Amino acid sequence: MSLESRPATADDGAAASDGRSDSASAVGADAVGTDRHAADATPIVASDLTKRYDDTLVFDGLDLSVDPGEVCCLLGPSGCGKTTLLHLLAGLEEPTDGRVEIDGERVTGPDYRWGVVFQDPLLYPWLSVRENVEIGPRLRGEEPDPDRIDDLLELVGIEEFADADTADLSGGMAQRASLARTLANEPEALLLDEPFSALDQLTKMELQDELLRIVDELGVTAVFVTHDIDEAVYLGDRVAIMGPVPAGIEHVESIDSETRSRDNEAFLTERAAVFERLEAVGLE
Repeated sequence: MSLESRPATADDGAAASDGRSDSASAVGADAVGTDRHAADATPIVASDLTKRYDDTLVFDGLDLSVDPGEVCCLLGPSGCGKTTLLHLLAGLEEPTDGRVEIDGERVTGPDYRWGVVFQDPLLYPWLSVRENVEIGPRLRGEEPDPDRIDDLLELVGIEEFADADTADLSGGMAQRASLARTLANEPEALLLDEPFSALDQLTKMELQDELLRIVDELGVTAVFVTHDIDEAVYLGDRVAIMGPVPAGIEHVESIDSETRSRDNEAFLTERAAVFERLEAVGLE
C-alpha cells in the first residue's frame, strides 16, 4: 500500500511548553529560536518493497515516501514488519524486491549518512562517553572536531558526563549518548527503532521532547518505529499504521492538530483516531 507524503513546513514561531506545531516545530521553551530547515533535509523513498524470509512474506509492494524534515512514525502490532522496514531503509537488510532511495541515492547497505538509533544504546564500555561520541568520525579515518563533540554533548544534555564511564550512565543518559554518537556522523536522516521503549515513562517523555528539539534544530528527516500509540501521535507528523503480515502499511494518519500537549483535547482526539485504526488492522 502506498504512503503518500505530507509536506513539512518550517516553524514560524516558538511553540508553547510541551507543544509543537503541525510541522513538528520547536518543542518547549528550550527550543525557542530553532526550526526545521526542510529545504536542507533529505527525502526518503521506498518503492514497491517486498521482503520475504524463506516461506514467510513480510510485506509485498510497499511504498513509502517521507518528505524532507518530516517525522514519520511506524506503528503496528508486534511482528507486523516495522523493524524489518526500518532495516531496509537503513540498508541493514536487502529487500527481496523493490528499492530504497535517500536523497535520490539508492540504498545498498549501511551508511553514516543515514544514522540508526536502536533500542539498546550499544555503547562501547571500554570508552568514555566522549570517546563513544567520537567513534564514528574515527572509524571513517577522520579526526573528530573537539568543538563539535562538545556541541553534541551539550545538545543532548550530557556535557557534564563527557568523561564518565558508560557503566555510570542511567538508561536515559546512555540513550542520549547513543544519539549523540549517531549525530556525530552528521546524518542526513535518522532511523530510530523503539529507542525509548525500555525507559521509565518520565524519562521517555523527556527524551521525546529532546528528540523533537534536536530534529528541528538540525533539520533532518526521521523515521521512528514504536508500538506506543501516545508516542507515535506525539512525535509524528504522520503515523503509518501497519497491519499483520503481509499487509504492510494499511493506513496513514496525518497529525494535524496545532499542539502536542499530551493532555489537550486535540491530542486525545488524534490518539483516539489512531487507536481506532489499530483496532481495525487487528491490534489486540
